[in-house]
Amino acid sequence: MASPATGDSDQVLVEANGSTRTLVLNRPKQLNALSSAMVTGLLKCFTSYEEENTVKLLIVKGKGRAFCAGGDVAEVAQSINNDTWKYGADFFHTEFLLNYIIATYSKPQVSLLTGIVMGGGAGVSIHGRFRVATGNTVFAMPETALGLFPDIGASYFLSRLPGFYGEYVGLTGARLDGAEMLACGLATHFVPLNRMPLLEESLKKVDTSDPFAICGIIDQFSQQPSVKGSSAMNRMEIINRCFSKRTVEEIISALEQEAPSVADKLVTAAIQSLRKASPTSLKISLASIREGRLQTVGECLRREYRMVCHVMRGDFSRDFFEGCRAILVDKDRNPKVISLHMYNGLQKMH
Repeated sequence: MASPATGDSDQVLVEANGSTRTLVLNRPKQLNALSSAMVTGLLKCFTSYEEENTVKLLIVKGKGRAFCAGGDVAEVAQSINNDTWKYGADFFHTEFLLNYIIATYSKPQVSLLTGIVMGGGAGVSIHGRFRVATGNTVFAMPETALGLFPDIGASYFLSRLPGFYGEYVGLTGARLDGAEMLACGLATHFVPLNRMPLLEESLKKVDTSDPFAICGIIDQFSQQPSVKGSSAMNRMEIINRCFSKRTVEEIISALEQEAPSVADKLVTAAIQSLRKASPTSLKISLASIREGRLQTVGECLRREYRMVCHVMRGDFSRDFFEGCRAILVDKDRNPKVISLHMYNGLQKMH
């Protein structure tokens, strides 16, 4: 039987099976978007299970058709409009602390990535030891369209993807399927959807924290899927040529130069996504990913926290509030960028 992770909320459920604990994200109507209560509940679970010798493996999954569609940033934006940015600061502080604990956890975590995995959903999974993608997995970091930037330590893991694929994923918000996640390293395994319940049952019988033993169990259910012919993973030469450029303007220019000679939807879609995104967010995101290549996960999270506080305070742009209005609240998907905010480096954030 599943029980609430904390006494005051059933948004995170815990299933106990021997030495395995399964944490179930339980806001299916909201696609398991992380509320403040969920982040707090997960943090309590990870902290307490670290100390419990009887707990040897953690499984994280979502209820319904999503693993987790991200942090509940609409809740954060609303609180800022109503009162103060301090609620958001507390939310992101707790979320980023959770991300760091997951990234440095001593016990193996297996995340079952069925359905949507976006933003904050990546934060509670990609930093963990094992990430199992499947046939209906949809991964994206869509923050630049919201006037935010890929946070939750994304500058750490995006910057470590092959070539300049991380810049491509982080700036355009491109959606990846399970096969692409495995191919680029965001997922450690791919298990067919109809075998996921069998994998979960096998993991619940585990009585070890040995990652090699856990990996061996997952391997028994895994496949090596081929990426689709249209996949961006098959366009790495173009991605590296364009997204290695120094500035956002140069990236867009390089893509536009490719467009006439390459009859490729990827190039056109990338240009359209970059044109629709917040100009400020694109500049911040590119600089963040580039810095992340040379930083530890802890350094990335600390820097991203300072950055997100500046965004919430509206120090240099109000795009975050307009993006939340257009995409999450009114859903007219027509954000108004008042002016082309130019961002002159990350010095202001430090």
